[in-house]
Amino acid sequence: MQDGRAPEPFSTSRLDVLPLDVAHAEEMAVVLFDPALHAYTGGAPEDAGTLRARYERQGAGSPDPAERWWNWVLRVRADGCLAGYVQATVRGARAEVAWVVGTRWQGRGFAKEGAAGLVRHLLDRGSVRTVVAHIHPEHAASAAVAAAAGLSATGEGEDGEVRWALDASRRARTARPVPDGLSDGPP
Repeated sequence: MQDGRAPEPFSTSRLDVLPLDVAHAEEMAVVLFDPALHAYTGGAPEDAGTLRARYERQGAGSPDPAERWWNWVLRVRADGCLAGYVQATVRGARAEVAWVVGTRWQGRGFAKEGAAGLVRHLLDRGSVRTVVAHIHPEHAASAAVAAAAGLSATGEGEDGEVRWALDASRRARTARPVPDGLSDGPP
């Protein structure tokens, strides 16, 4: 059962989605080494020590007691390798989500599967009703991931990015079941 502070593991058809741990820093530094991963978000690849420090901060949680930081790594079940991460910042009934899949694992549907699994995991817990992502307007691959996770572009922006959202209360009135890792389209 979710205690409200720490993320629970979950799985999809091909991924084990595990709560982020400092021990993941070494392998994630290799997964995230490609500067191309930062083309739309800025920044640069971090070494294992820098990631370890960041993971320690993330694991400690938000200094704001009303906000939860939930972070997971994506482990490909077939080979046991980490392929990326998903994350959610939860405040009340709203979760802001993001995902990154390492270059080596792109083009295989892992980002879509991980993001769809994350959205489903958050909504199934009952407290999250709205899921939001912010995506650079030229990042077509990330927009496709958001759509596969059931989010729709809102036409609103923030800091040069397009806001994508899913309102679960609206969706509950019109949705049909969604297969693992797939979307039934915009709400």
